[in-house]
Amino acid sequence: MKTTAVRLYGKRDVRLESFELPELADDNILAKVISDSVCMSTFKTVEQGAEHKRVPDNVAENPVIIGHELCGEILEVGSKWAGKFRRGDRFAVQPVIDQAVSYDTIGYSFGTVGGDAELVMIPNEIIEKGCILPYTGDACFKGSLAEPMSCIIGGFRAFYHQGKEEYTHEMGIVENGRLAIIGGTGPMGLGAIDYALNGPRKPGKLVVTDINPERLARAEKIFSPAEAAKRGIELHFVNTASGDAVKLMLELSGGKGFNDVLCMAPAEAAVELSGKILAHDGCLNFFAGPTDREFAAKLNFYDVHYASTHVTGTSGGTVNDLISALQLMEQNIIHPEVMITHIGGLDAAIDTVLRLPSIPGGKKIIYPGIRCPLTAVADFAKLKSDPLFAKLAECCERSGNLWNREAEQILLEHFNQL
Repeated sequence: MKTTAVRLYGKRDVRLESFELPELADDNILAKVISDSVCMSTFKTVEQGAEHKRVPDNVAENPVIIGHELCGEILEVGSKWAGKFRRGDRFAVQPVIDQAVSYDTIGYSFGTVGGDAELVMIPNEIIEKGCILPYTGDACFKGSLAEPMSCIIGGFRAFYHQGKEEYTHEMGIVENGRLAIIGGTGPMGLGAIDYALNGPRKPGKLVVTDINPERLARAEKIFSPAEAAKRGIELHFVNTASGDAVKLMLELSGGKGFNDVLCMAPAEAAVELSGKILAHDGCLNFFAGPTDREFAAKLNFYDVHYASTHVTGTSGGTVNDLISALQLMEQNIIHPEVMITHIGGLDAAIDTVLRLPSIPGGKKIIYPGIRCPLTAVADFAKLKSDPLFAKLAECCERSGNLWNREAEQILLEHFNQL
């Protein structure tokens, strides 16, 4: 069975190639990838090549398929798994196979499975670890965004606070407390806002910062403070580019500081701001992933001792986090479409990954079964001379200029992918 995929050979050496997949074995699954969300982690992987801890040392001789935020449809099932999976089932993936044992990860370590591929052969070791999860939602892009949403859910679950008497840790954000999301209007930040407003444990006050006025304006348009107030949440969007950011944030906290601070920017100033606005027993989650292995920032250890402030960090989510993300999306409780700003075909994947930090906007969704340039949702209206983009423009305009289930169906039907 031949597939076409984007394969990594080394640093910035990625190639769109057609090649033969192995024959279906009794313990394998053959699947079609319908959508893949491009992650900044993939850019970092391509930049590092074999130096990345999840990429095999021999990747130059045995290339791997990139992309780990994928949603697909099962085409054939080996006899071992015939009782659990069926042809036509859709699925999402937990890309990390078993962190306790190795760094093997879908999109980094495997030659037959990854998000940027038309067809994939899923090996037994991935299936046995429970990394192929059923998905019954109404749109595949949501299945792709389950992985980044699982990372966000994991980040919220990792917040902790000291027990009042016996030093037990109470996990999660403080219910009805004060939550700050620093650098929170990028794609993952928007997902974090969505989860904070709609997840099972909600803050009473949520303050979102950034230094980009356009991104702040878009975030406030998507997440109306008036609508948040109806749910009992006081929501603020704050530009910390000028003035005394610490003073402003502490004023917004009512002078008490924030119980939970999610830092989503790998910048010294952002980390130090996060530390300075912590309340007593406040928890800072450094969610951003720096590329500099020597990255460091100042932390006030007087406050660590006397105010019991503390730091945690999360990278990725667990299978349970992914299951939670899928359930919340299937029930239409969270809305990951707020993260998406661009869509494209497999032919756009390499350029998108290589230029990802310089492409404005949020998440880029690649549909491996089609060929289409990377296109901003906001630009659909400019392309109305093309009948496809005319339909997509009208559809997205009805949804507040957001990518949506109907738009995905229009796109896939146009390319005979449904």
